[in-house]
This record gives sequence, structure tokens and C-alpha cells, in this order.
Amino acid sequence: MINAVIADDEVLARHKLRQLLREETEFEIVGESATAAETIDLVRLTKPDLLFLDIRMPGMDGFDIIGALSADPDFVLPRIIFTTAYDRYAIRAFEIHAVDYLLKPFTVERLRSAVERAREQIQASAAAPSSNGAADAQDSPYTKRIVFKSRGRILFLHVSDIRWIGAEENYVRISTESESHLLRETMTRLEEKLDPQMFLRVHRSSIVNLQYVKEVRTEKDGEFAVLLANGQKIAMSRSYRSRIQGWLQR
Repeated sequence: MINAVIADDEVLARHKLRQLLREETEFEIVGESATAAETIDLVRLTKPDLLFLDIRMPGMDGFDIIGALSADPDFVLPRIIFTTAYDRYAIRAFEIHAVDYLLKPFTVERLRSAVERAREQIQASAAAPSSNGAADAQDSPYTKRIVFKSRGRILFLHVSDIRWIGAEENYVRISTESESHLLRETMTRLEEKLDPQMFLRVHRSSIVNLQYVKEVRTEKDGEFAVLLANGQKIAMSRSYRSRIQGWLQR
């Protein structure tokens, strides 16, 4: 059983979330709170696996609550799913490794997606008892998700879904299997955030996800290219060729 706490200053919001969670038989609501102080005390007392946390709470905001709970180095933070009517805190939520960020009003399907992600993380932690609960997401210095706005949506994109990344002036285009998104970021800064065991820069304007690389070939004109599993061809410059050759020789 996965124990959860609901923290929201609105009674109706807590009631709605509790109703939506009734179909999730693996989850048990062990408590509810309406203020920051109540939330801190309740979480310390019940030590839940998961905390549904509103951003705006009387006394403190959600990030202050997490900071107060984190003040005790021996306390294992629960997984966090933020629930809020404000989209401007999404990036900050991602930076503290929140499981998800639900914008009110959210659908049953959206909640289920967040709950499933939390379930997977909690079960993975249980299977690896040496990990430190929510802190295990921070063991790696590389990002697992990229959060950004696209076409009026806030996207939490898992980096494993990225096929390749290309530079476009002051933006980068992130391409997945079915769509692409423009993000205002530099290639260098993005490369620093990505695990080099998974992503490799093959050109000053291109980064590829190695798990989708099918082959490296020499073109008729003598130039080099990386062929992805979906048939897409990415140009590779000579200066970056040694990188991928080193990876292929592992």
C-alpha cells in the first residue's frame, strides 16, 4: 500500500482529489492538511510515500514546506506531485525533482498519469533499499526530464523520449518520435544537462540520443552522417567524429 497526504487550503479541491483517487486501490490517504504548518506536522508524523501539494498555502508556499521538511537530514522526503492553478512554478518544481505538476482543473487521465509515475518511482525505491527515497532522483547530476511551455501546454518531457536535438538560431529543436518542440536554450547548456552515456554531440548544431543510433556512415562526398533508427540522417562533422568512434569501440 502506498500512503499519501493531500495538502490544499481549499476544501473542495481536497474533496475532489480524494474522490478521484478512490479508484487507485494501491493508494491510501492517511491525512489531509489546509495550512503549511499542518502539512509539515502531518508529513513528519505519517511519513507518507507521496504528497499532493498545493503551491499556494497559508503561511508558506509549497517550496517553503519542502524546505522546512528538508531541514532534517535524516527525514526522507515523500514523492511530490504539485497541484496548482498557476503554471509559472513548473520549472522550479522540476528543479526539485517533483514527480509531476498538475494544473487545476486537471482531468482523471492526467491524474492517473501522474499517479502511475509516482507508483513506478516508489516501487523502484522499495526495490533498491539503499536509495534515499525522493533523494535518489538527485544522485545523478544529469537531468531526467525537461520542462518547458509549448503551444500553450506545460510539458514534462522525459529525456529518454528524445531522438535528437538541433540548433536553430537562439533556440534548440527537440525531436521525439512523433513531434518536435522549440526551446529557448543553447546547445552547450543543454549538453551539460544531458547524460553523456546517453547523448552525444555529433555536430556543433546536433546532439543525438545514442539508443536510437542505427549506424554511422561516410557519404559519397566524403562527409559523415549518423543514421537514426527511424531513417533520419543527422550530419556529423569531422571534429566530432572521434567522439562517436570512441563510443562505438566500448
